[in-house]
Amino acid sequence: MKLQFLGPLYAHPGPVASVCLDTSRDQDDPDRAIDLRWHKLRRTLLAHEADEATVGALDAAVGTDREVAGRHGRALFAAHGSLVLAERLPDPPDRDSARYGMLPDALPLALQRGPDIPYAAVAIRRVHLAEAAGGEEELQLDFETGRWPMSRVAPGAHVHRRIPVDGWPEEAERLLAELVAAVSAAGIELVVLAGDPWSVNSLVRSAPKKLLGNFVKLKDGRYRRPEPGRALMEEELGLLFEGRLSDHDRHQLDAYLGQHARHPEYVEGLAATVAAFQRGQARTLILNRPVRMSRHLWVGAAPTQLALSGEDLSAFGLNYYWEEPAPGAALIRAAAGTQAELIAVPEDVLPLEDGVAVLLRYTVPE
Repeated sequence: MKLQFLGPLYAHPGPVASVCLDTSRDQDDPDRAIDLRWHKLRRTLLAHEADEATVGALDAAVGTDREVAGRHGRALFAAHGSLVLAERLPDPPDRDSARYGMLPDALPLALQRGPDIPYAAVAIRRVHLAEAAGGEEELQLDFETGRWPMSRVAPGAHVHRRIPVDGWPEEAERLLAELVAAVSAAGIELVVLAGDPWSVNSLVRSAPKKLLGNFVKLKDGRYRRPEPGRALMEEELGLLFEGRLSDHDRHQLDAYLGQHARHPEYVEGLAATVAAFQRGQARTLILNRPVRMSRHLWVGAAPTQLALSGEDLSAFGLNYYWEEPAPGAALIRAAAGTQAELIAVPEDVLPLEDGVAVLLRYTVPE
């Protein structure tokens, strides 16, 4: 998963206020519940010497996602009196958190965006019109693209069309052209189909060969209609994508396993990962889920300035550095700042020393 979306967080120096907040709407009086949780975090920030202007910028951002139904959360970052980044979270955080420090605590946000699978969802309903409308049938098409799981709370482009049944062949041809373009332009990996069996089957039969490998038909074609602000076929997509990585990330993991087979000491563990970022040699940061890193790192102003001790940074000639109590914040800054990517894998699938590893850009050092 690429990390360009984190760029605004590192465009200005800290300190930064970082907030992860449950903003779910599936409860009685959600606005009051969110307000109570936020004010607890607000007091935490002020107790840790966050300035009033920065906390005020967060005040204005809390509650601006009321249009999203169901369970979800928010990640908010502010510095020097201004909101720097505000993102929706597909799931509420395990616990609300607020931190004020030199580095933004961006790892929880980054982890929630994975596995970042580009897809398209196509749902076709057959509707019987009322007698006043002629009593005939029509097809209602919903077509949506997105990147899972962020599309759950930030759906992509959505198209809704109503088509006479006898006009479906022409509409299917048009839809197939749009899908081919989406696969080419956005790297769509899966096209998930649901709804009226006749329409879905005829669409598949008419598809070009290069598109057939992308199709997945939902069992029995049934799907739940989405709530406001949620992805089309959200529940069904969740089952389909559970435990899945993007094709891009699977290829990178294969490359990591090849490097690990030859030189494990250069790619696995916290020391190897820090050394790779110091050299700007990390192509991808690989983390175990759940993240259990507890060892502090030492960091300087630049993304590549991180080490296991202050003495190491001093040996590099740095005069300004500090002990960073959140190692994940230091590692995700190093990854974003060196254009590295992020992959999170369950610990029981690929256990890593210290819960961390790295895919190198180039050959291992001599």
